[in-house]
Amino acid sequence: MLRKIRIITAGIFFFLTTLLFLDFTGSFHLWFGWMAKVQLVPAILAVNVVAIIFLLLLTFIFGRLYCSVICPLGVFQDGISNVSGRRKGKKNRFRYSSPKSYLRYGVLALFVVSMLAGISVVVSALDPYASYGRMASGFLTPLYRWGNNLLALVAERIDSYAFYSVDVWMKSWIVFGVAVASLGIIAILAWRHGRTYCNTICPVGTLLGFISRFSIFKLHFELEKCNGCGLCARNCKSSCIDAKTKNIDYSRCVTCFNCVEKCKSGAIVYTSRKWGASKTPVDTVDVHHTSNTENDKDGMSRRSVLSLLGLLAFTNIVKSQQIKVDGGLATIEDKKIPDRKTPIVPPGALSAQNMKQHCTACQLCISGCPNGVLRPSSKLVTLMQPEMSYERGYCRPECVECSQVCPAGAIKPIDIAEKSAISIGLAVWIKDNCVVNTDEVQCNSCEYHCPTGAITLVDRDPGYSDSLKIPTVDKELCIGCGACENLCPARPFSAIYVEGNVRHHSI
Repeated sequence: MLRKIRIITAGIFFFLTTLLFLDFTGSFHLWFGWMAKVQLVPAILAVNVVAIIFLLLLTFIFGRLYCSVICPLGVFQDGISNVSGRRKGKKNRFRYSSPKSYLRYGVLALFVVSMLAGISVVVSALDPYASYGRMASGFLTPLYRWGNNLLALVAERIDSYAFYSVDVWMKSWIVFGVAVASLGIIAILAWRHGRTYCNTICPVGTLLGFISRFSIFKLHFELEKCNGCGLCARNCKSSCIDAKTKNIDYSRCVTCFNCVEKCKSGAIVYTSRKWGASKTPVDTVDVHHTSNTENDKDGMSRRSVLSLLGLLAFTNIVKSQQIKVDGGLATIEDKKIPDRKTPIVPPGALSAQNMKQHCTACQLCISGCPNGVLRPSSKLVTLMQPEMSYERGYCRPECVECSQVCPAGAIKPIDIAEKSAISIGLAVWIKDNCVVNTDEVQCNSCEYHCPTGAITLVDRDPGYSDSLKIPTVDKELCIGCGACENLCPARPFSAIYVEGNVRHHSI
């Protein structure tokens, strides 16, 4: 029964979390956006005290339920492992393996140091939630949107507006390549060895594993009932049960209850520990290494983890459909991305530095952007983090979707009124690209479409009554929304483009 409850709950969490990356209407996040915010790494980066305390208490009481129920990457590995296990001759395929403590704590130390030093590439690569987000965005989002477009086509034939078509395009080959590599590595490990990735590489698994050693509810052997069949160990996808010595490595156990279900004699039970009871062999994590040297190593590893946790805690506390307007009926050349000296980050991000320090590059905001302006960065220091570019649309003043879905605090929640007053960049006019100068024709596109009135037209040739007019930008009014850049008729580069602000400010 415990295993069935765990599987049903994990399936619900996995399905709903996946839908967060597929939904492009923004409506789904209103109900289930909290599922992204209870992921551990985003909660730490956002200093979401409620979520952090909840997850730590959950682990301290019940063990690593987070890894087997809440974490989408963990549930994904279970699915791959179960498919592999159903193959003929692949039942009971696991066996006990000794813990790779130095590798596990080494990766955790690297993760913590990278988080403290602001090395976002390492943090985003090791965060399990972000890794799954990139896989969902890279592989499932296009399929989901193609399916939506097919339904929109059918609905159009029967004069229904229940669905509308959306663009499907590759936003970054770098992110896609990282998603392919992550999927390949994790899937192979899960196919062959179950939860190897969780218990040797994942820093979240190592951190929660350390806490779960002291959890209140644990799996225990009832020695008088055990017949030594070894089914528990051969069905443990974490390879943490030593059937010979009747010991369980609680730091690697993900509380999946496979062993409880497979044990025919009822020798494994999930109960609370007895406070004040003497330590039995069952409570020993690894009885194969009982020498003083190994005990010293275990003590050092515990002290190291506690130091890292203390340092980490101290640091973190101290849609509407896009409307295409091309200005004419003829086929026009695609726009190219200008060379911006300062990248543009979304309203609510506060600054490029805040984005760099908090973003895990999970792609949730990019998947949810209805205007097509958020793209993954290709720069090494901000690799895969969102940046704004206006070739396919502009940041509409009435849209605050990205600020509502971010679970890591990289983009703070804002409302429409706040967004309209936040300057994320400044429009810059390039006279050599403007059609007024290249074609000697009057154009007022940038002035007409500017939502804040920051652009006005002045005489190019003062003193001439028939002078053509060129744009000027009021720095005090421009919010950097990109409407002027997106709707400028000049090709392939717009005659006016937005340069990002290092720090956002109010107008």
